Amino acid sequence: MHGLILNGSKNVFEVECEDGLTRDCSIKGKVLKSDKDYYNPIAPGDIVELEEASLEEKKGRIIRVQERRNEFVRWNIKKKLPQLMACNLDYLLIVTTPDEPPFRPRFIDRALAQAENQNITPVIVCNKYDLAAAQDEEVQERLKNWEDIGYKVIRLSAKTGEGMVELASLLENHLSALVGQSGVGKSSIINVLDNDVVLKTGSLSQKYGRGKHTTTKGSLMHIQIDEALIGGIVGACADIIDTPGVRRFILHGIDADDLALYFRDFKPYLGKCAFGMSCSHMHEKGCAITQAVEEGNISPLRYDSWKRICTEMKNGTWED
Repeated sequence: MHGLILNGSKNVFEVECEDGLTRDCSIKGKVLKSDKDYYNPIAPGDIVELEEASLEEKKGRIIRVQERRNEFVRWNIKKKLPQLMACNLDYLLIVTTPDEPPFRPRFIDRALAQAENQNITPVIVCNKYDLAAAQDEEVQERLKNWEDIGYKVIRLSAKTGEGMVELASLLENHLSALVGQSGVGKSSIINVLDNDVVLKTGSLSQKYGRGKHTTTKGSLMHIQIDEALIGGIVGACADIIDTPGVRRFILHGIDADDLALYFRDFKPYLGKCAFGMSCSHMHEKGCAITQAVEEGNISPLRYDSWKRICTEMKNGTWED
Protein backbone atom coordinates (compact mmCIF):
# COMPACT_ATOMS: atom_id res chain seq x y z
CA MET A 1 0.00 0.00 0.00
CA HIS A 2 0.95 3.66 -0.13
CA GLY A 3 1.47 6.08 2.74
CA LEU A 4 2.43 9.64 3.60
CA ILE A 5 5.50 10.28 5.77
CA LEU A 6 4.57 12.44 8.77
CA ASN A 7 7.89 12.34 10.62
CA GLY A 8 10.70 10.05 11.57
CA SER A 9 14.16 9.65 13.02
CA LYS A 10 16.88 7.06 12.66
CA ASN A 11 15.08 4.13 11.04
CA VAL A 12 11.53 4.56 12.36
CA PHE A 13 9.00 6.65 10.42
CA GLU A 14 5.42 7.54 11.22
CA VAL A 15 3.42 6.81 8.07
CA GLU A 16 -0.21 7.72 7.41
CA CYS A 17 -1.42 4.80 5.31
CA GLU A 18 -4.14 4.69 2.68
CA ASP A 19 -6.20 2.22 4.73
CA GLY A 20 -6.64 4.87 7.45
CA LEU A 21 -4.09 3.53 9.92
CA THR A 22 -0.91 5.30 11.00
CA ARG A 23 1.98 2.87 11.22
CA ASP A 24 5.51 2.98 12.60
CA CYS A 25 7.61 1.77 9.70
CA SER A 26 11.26 0.88 9.23
CA ILE A 27 13.10 0.79 5.92
CA LYS A 28 13.23 -2.69 4.46
CA GLY A 29 16.85 -3.74 4.50
CA LYS A 30 17.69 -0.39 6.22
CA VAL A 31 18.84 1.06 2.86
CA LEU A 32 16.79 2.61 0.07
CA LYS A 33 18.12 2.64 -3.48
CA SER A 34 18.81 6.23 -4.46
CA ASP A 35 21.20 8.19 -6.65
CA LYS A 36 21.42 10.88 -3.98
CA ASP A 37 23.54 10.53 -0.88
CA TYR A 38 21.27 12.06 1.77
CA TYR A 39 21.96 11.08 5.36
CA ASN A 40 18.19 10.92 5.83
CA PRO A 41 16.65 9.21 2.78
CA ILE A 42 13.03 10.07 3.69
CA ALA A 43 11.40 13.30 4.87
CA PRO A 44 7.94 14.60 5.79
CA GLY A 45 5.80 14.91 2.68
CA ASP A 46 7.27 11.83 1.00
CA ILE A 47 4.87 9.27 -0.49
CA VAL A 48 6.15 5.75 0.09
CA GLU A 49 5.23 2.20 -0.77
CA LEU A 50 5.15 -0.15 2.20
CA GLU A 51 4.16 -3.59 3.29
CA GLU A 52 2.30 -4.39 6.49
CA ALA A 53 3.99 -6.30 9.27
CA SER A 54 2.48 -9.76 9.41
CA LEU A 55 2.13 -9.89 13.20
CA GLU A 56 1.69 -6.24 14.23
CA GLU A 57 -1.14 -4.24 12.68
CA LYS A 58 0.37 -0.81 13.29
CA LYS A 59 3.85 -1.58 11.99
CA GLY A 60 5.26 -1.95 8.53
CA ARG A 61 8.30 -1.77 6.29
CA ILE A 62 9.02 0.87 3.65
CA ILE A 63 9.93 -0.65 0.29
CA ARG A 64 10.49 2.45 -1.86
CA VAL A 65 9.89 6.18 -2.14
CA GLN A 66 7.73 7.46 -4.97
CA GLU A 67 9.22 10.02 -7.34
CA ARG A 68 9.15 13.46 -5.73
CA ARG A 69 7.63 16.59 -7.23
CA ASN A 70 10.31 18.60 -5.43
CA GLU A 71 12.53 18.40 -2.38
CA PHE A 72 13.82 21.06 -0.03
CA VAL A 73 17.39 20.35 1.04
CA ARG A 74 20.21 22.03 2.94
CA TRP A 75 23.82 21.07 3.56
CA ASN A 76 24.27 19.77 7.11
CA ILE A 77 27.65 20.83 8.49
CA LYS A 78 27.76 18.30 11.34
CA LYS A 79 26.87 15.31 9.18
CA LYS A 80 28.82 16.63 6.17
CA LEU A 81 25.95 15.43 4.00
CA PRO A 82 22.83 16.97 2.47
CA GLN A 83 19.78 16.96 4.74
CA LEU A 84 16.35 16.37 3.23
CA MET A 85 13.91 18.65 5.10
CA ALA A 86 10.57 18.37 3.26
CA CYS A 87 9.16 16.99 0.01
CA ASN A 88 6.34 17.56 -2.48
CA LEU A 89 5.66 21.13 -1.36
CA ASP A 90 3.26 23.71 -2.72
CA TYR A 91 4.85 26.52 -0.69
CA LEU A 92 8.04 27.09 1.24
CA LEU A 93 7.41 29.64 3.99
CA ILE A 94 10.70 31.34 4.81
CA VAL A 95 10.10 32.82 8.26
CA THR A 96 12.15 35.75 9.47
CA THR A 97 11.85 38.56 12.04
CA PRO A 98 12.93 42.21 12.10
CA ASP A 99 14.54 41.47 15.47
CA GLU A 100 14.62 38.83 18.25
CA PRO A 101 16.43 37.02 16.59
CA PRO A 102 18.17 39.58 14.38
CA PHE A 103 17.06 40.17 10.80
CA ARG A 104 19.26 38.11 8.43
CA PRO A 105 18.43 38.87 4.78
CA ARG A 106 21.24 36.68 3.43
CA PHE A 107 19.65 33.65 5.12
CA ILE A 108 16.49 34.46 3.15
CA ASP A 109 18.37 34.92 -0.12
CA ARG A 110 19.99 31.51 0.31
CA ALA A 111 16.65 29.84 1.03
CA LEU A 112 15.09 31.61 -1.97
CA ALA A 113 17.85 30.29 -4.23
CA GLN A 114 17.39 26.75 -2.93
CA ALA A 115 13.62 26.98 -3.52
CA GLU A 116 14.17 28.33 -7.05
CA ASN A 117 16.51 25.41 -7.73
CA GLN A 118 13.68 22.98 -6.98
CA ASN A 119 10.79 25.00 -8.50
CA ILE A 120 9.16 25.43 -5.10
CA THR A 121 7.07 28.59 -4.65
CA PRO A 122 8.67 30.54 -1.78
CA VAL A 123 6.80 32.98 0.47
CA ILE A 124 8.64 35.31 2.83
CA VAL A 125 6.90 35.61 6.20
CA CYS A 126 8.15 38.44 8.42
CA ASN A 127 6.88 37.50 11.89
CA LYS A 128 7.02 39.77 14.96
CA TYR A 129 6.09 42.69 12.71
CA ASP A 130 4.65 44.40 15.80
CA LEU A 131 8.21 45.10 17.02
CA ALA A 132 9.54 48.64 16.57
CA ALA A 133 12.48 47.22 14.59
CA ALA A 134 10.06 46.34 11.77
CA GLN A 135 10.14 49.99 10.74
CA ASP A 136 13.92 50.07 10.40
CA GLU A 137 15.03 51.33 7.00
CA GLU A 138 16.96 48.17 6.12
CA VAL A 139 14.04 45.86 6.97
CA GLN A 140 11.58 47.95 4.97
CA GLU A 141 13.92 48.24 1.99
CA ARG A 142 14.64 44.52 1.89
CA LEU A 143 10.98 43.50 2.15
CA LYS A 144 10.00 45.93 -0.62
CA ASN A 145 12.87 44.72 -2.79
CA TRP A 146 11.74 41.09 -2.54
CA GLU A 147 8.20 42.18 -3.42
CA ASP A 148 9.48 44.17 -6.42
CA ILE A 149 11.28 41.06 -7.66
CA GLY A 150 7.98 39.18 -7.52
CA TYR A 151 8.10 37.28 -4.24
CA LYS A 152 5.09 37.27 -1.95
CA VAL A 153 5.87 38.87 1.41
CA ILE A 154 3.50 38.54 4.37
CA ARG A 155 4.01 40.94 7.25
CA LEU A 156 2.75 39.07 10.25
CA SER A 157 2.55 38.98 14.02
CA ALA A 158 1.55 35.76 15.73
CA LYS A 159 1.21 37.86 18.88
CA THR A 160 -1.26 40.49 17.59
CA GLY A 161 -2.80 38.51 14.74
CA GLU A 162 -1.68 40.91 12.02
CA GLY A 163 -1.33 39.12 8.69
CA MET A 164 -2.73 35.81 9.95
CA VAL A 165 -5.85 36.00 7.76
CA GLU A 166 -3.71 36.50 4.66
CA LEU A 167 -1.48 33.56 5.64
CA ALA A 168 -4.43 31.26 6.41
CA SER A 169 -6.06 31.87 3.04
CA LEU A 170 -2.78 31.09 1.29
CA LEU A 171 -2.22 27.82 3.16
CA GLU A 172 -5.72 26.37 2.80
CA ASN A 173 -5.72 23.03 0.95
CA HIS A 174 -1.96 23.15 0.34
CA LEU A 175 1.17 21.46 1.71
CA SER A 176 3.65 24.01 3.01
CA ALA A 177 6.86 23.85 5.02
CA LEU A 178 8.13 26.48 7.44
CA VAL A 179 11.87 27.10 7.53
CA GLY A 180 13.78 29.67 9.53
CA GLN A 181 16.23 30.29 12.32
CA SER A 182 15.41 29.14 15.83
CA GLY A 183 13.29 31.72 17.63
CA VAL A 184 11.54 33.27 14.61
CA GLY A 185 8.20 31.88 15.80
CA LYS A 186 7.34 29.02 13.46
CA SER A 187 5.61 27.03 16.20
CA SER A 188 3.79 30.15 17.44
CA ILE A 189 2.39 30.72 13.95
CA ILE A 190 1.02 27.16 13.82
CA ASN A 191 -0.51 27.56 17.28
CA VAL A 192 -2.44 30.62 16.08
CA LEU A 193 -3.56 28.95 12.84
CA ASP A 194 -5.12 26.04 14.75
CA ASN A 195 -6.22 26.49 18.35
CA ASP A 196 -6.24 22.71 18.85
CA VAL A 197 -2.51 22.42 18.09
CA VAL A 198 -0.25 23.30 21.00
CA LEU A 199 3.41 23.26 20.03
CA LYS A 200 6.14 24.10 22.46
CA THR A 201 7.61 27.55 21.91
CA GLY A 202 11.01 28.69 23.11
CA SER A 203 12.66 31.80 24.47
CA LEU A 204 15.71 33.55 23.06
CA SER A 205 19.20 33.13 24.43
CA GLN A 206 19.90 36.35 26.33
CA LYS A 207 23.60 36.16 25.52
CA TYR A 208 23.35 35.76 21.76
CA GLY A 209 19.80 36.83 20.89
CA ARG A 210 19.32 33.48 19.17
CA GLY A 211 16.45 31.07 19.50
CA LYS A 212 16.67 27.77 21.30
CA HIS A 213 15.62 24.67 19.39
CA THR A 214 12.09 23.60 20.35
CA THR A 215 11.30 21.55 17.22
CA THR A 216 13.82 18.72 17.11
CA LYS A 217 12.63 16.93 13.97
CA GLY A 218 10.51 17.84 10.98
CA SER A 219 6.86 16.86 11.29
CA LEU A 220 3.87 17.09 8.96
CA MET A 221 0.64 18.18 10.64
CA HIS A 222 -2.90 18.27 9.30
CA ILE A 223 -4.32 21.43 10.84
CA GLN A 224 -7.87 22.70 10.92
CA ILE A 225 -7.66 26.43 10.36
CA ASP A 226 -9.31 28.62 13.00
CA GLU A 227 -12.60 29.66 11.38
CA ALA A 228 -12.04 33.25 12.53
CA LEU A 229 -9.07 33.40 10.14
CA ILE A 230 -10.89 31.95 7.14
CA GLY A 231 -14.11 33.95 6.88
CA GLY A 232 -16.11 31.79 9.27
CA ILE A 233 -15.66 28.65 7.17
CA VAL A 234 -15.76 25.54 9.36
CA GLY A 235 -13.47 22.64 8.51
CA ALA A 236 -10.93 24.48 6.34
CA CYS A 237 -7.68 22.51 6.42
CA ALA A 238 -4.01 22.88 5.61
CA ASP A 239 -0.98 20.60 5.77
CA ILE A 240 2.12 22.12 7.35
CA ILE A 241 5.61 20.74 7.87
CA ASP A 242 7.31 22.38 10.85
CA THR A 243 11.07 22.03 10.39
CA PRO A 244 13.71 22.39 13.14
CA GLY A 245 15.30 25.81 13.50
CA VAL A 246 18.34 26.34 11.27
CA ARG A 247 21.16 28.58 12.43
CA ARG A 248 23.07 28.51 9.14
CA PHE A 249 21.33 27.69 5.90
CA ILE A 250 23.92 26.32 3.48
CA LEU A 251 23.03 25.71 -0.15
CA HIS A 252 23.22 22.25 -1.67
CA GLY A 253 23.31 21.18 -5.29
CA ILE A 254 24.15 24.67 -6.59
CA ASP A 255 27.63 25.66 -7.76
CA ALA A 256 28.87 29.16 -7.01
CA ASP A 257 29.27 29.79 -10.75
CA ASP A 258 25.58 28.92 -11.27
CA LEU A 259 24.15 30.87 -8.34
CA ALA A 260 23.01 33.74 -10.58
CA LEU A 261 20.61 31.33 -12.29
CA TYR A 262 18.63 31.14 -9.05
CA PHE A 263 18.50 34.87 -8.37
CA ARG A 264 15.22 35.75 -10.03
CA ASP A 265 16.13 39.39 -10.63
CA PHE A 266 19.36 38.40 -12.43
CA LYS A 267 17.70 36.13 -14.99
CA PRO A 268 16.71 38.79 -17.59
CA TYR A 269 20.38 39.76 -17.94
CA LEU A 270 22.04 36.35 -18.05
CA GLY A 271 23.76 35.63 -21.35
CA LYS A 272 23.71 39.29 -22.35
CA CYS A 273 27.15 40.12 -20.97
CA ALA A 274 30.08 40.83 -23.31
CA PHE A 275 31.57 37.50 -22.24
CA GLY A 276 28.24 35.69 -22.41
CA MET A 277 27.66 32.93 -19.87
CA SER A 278 31.38 32.96 -19.02
CA CYS A 279 31.03 36.31 -17.24
CA SER A 280 31.63 36.15 -13.49
CA HIS A 281 29.53 39.32 -12.97
CA MET A 282 32.23 40.57 -10.62
CA HIS A 283 34.66 42.79 -12.52
CA GLU A 284 34.30 42.33 -16.29
CA LYS A 285 33.60 45.26 -18.58
CA GLY A 286 30.36 44.89 -20.47
CA CYS A 287 28.66 42.86 -17.71
CA ALA A 288 24.89 43.20 -18.10
CA ILE A 289 24.26 42.47 -14.43
CA THR A 290 26.63 45.09 -13.00
CA GLN A 291 25.19 47.55 -15.53
CA ALA A 292 21.68 46.70 -14.30
CA VAL A 293 22.85 47.42 -10.75
CA GLU A 294 24.27 50.79 -11.82
CA GLU A 295 21.03 51.66 -13.61
CA GLY A 296 18.89 50.70 -10.61
CA ASN A 297 17.27 47.64 -12.22
CA ILE A 298 18.90 45.26 -9.72
CA SER A 299 19.07 46.27 -6.07
CA PRO A 300 22.65 46.87 -4.85
CA LEU A 301 21.62 45.02 -1.68
CA ARG A 302 20.71 41.90 -3.65
CA TYR A 303 23.86 42.14 -5.74
CA ASP A 304 25.97 42.45 -2.60
CA SER A 305 24.12 39.48 -1.08
CA TRP A 306 24.81 37.40 -4.21
CA LYS A 307 28.51 38.30 -4.13
CA ARG A 308 28.82 37.42 -0.45
CA ILE A 309 27.06 34.08 -0.91
CA CYS A 310 29.31 33.27 -3.89
CA THR A 311 32.36 34.03 -1.77
CA GLU A 312 31.03 31.85 1.05
CA MET A 313 30.45 28.96 -1.36
CA LYS A 314 33.94 29.23 -2.86
CA ASN A 315 35.68 29.59 0.51
CA GLY A 316 33.56 27.08 2.36
CA THR A 317 32.91 29.55 5.20
CA TRP A 318 29.38 30.55 6.08
CA GLU A 319 27.89 33.31 8.17
CA ASP A 320 24.79 32.84 10.33
